[in-house]
Amino acid sequence: MNACCSILCSNRAALFAFAVISALALAAAYTAQYAYGLAPCELCLYQRVPYAAVIVFGMLGLALDNKPKAGKIFLALTALAFAVDAAIAFYHSGVERHWWASFLEGCTVPEIAGNITDVLAQIEATPPVRCDQIPWTDPWFGLSMANYNVIVCVVLALAALCAFRRRTSSQNPANP
Repeated sequence: MNACCSILCSNRAALFAFAVISALALAAAYTAQYAYGLAPCELCLYQRVPYAAVIVFGMLGLALDNKPKAGKIFLALTALAFAVDAAIAFYHSGVERHWWASFLEGCTVPEIAGNITDVLAQIEATPPVRCDQIPWTDPWFGLSMANYNVIVCVVLALAALCAFRRRTSSQNPANP
């Protein structure tokens, strides 16, 4: 982790690196969706939002590089975005593994009740992709994309926090 921190010691380098990593993560998600036909569920789509936010934070941080506190603020927001994404991915992993039911209506099996017209209306209103079904797992570890996203986002959140703290301590000579 120390090597990671030394690479990301400048705001500019850190924000650029996190924006590029986020762009690559979104490219991988869209490739899985459009090239390989893995339709995303609602929670999958929610996991993309923090990556998009990190790209925006990176671009704004680079644009406002001449403002000393801007880079620090955008690094903190980047760490927060990755932490939020890790939490969403962990929740999604739990839904996929049936550790808990999703609070989202489209992510669980609907209750089939009523007459045939009501049942058909419920089926038609259900999204085609449910969050509690795993569309893909890797052949070696059996982990889903949401499982990998937890790992990636925790590592990225820690790296962003490390870059933020390093930047904060380098601006404050009293803290070596």
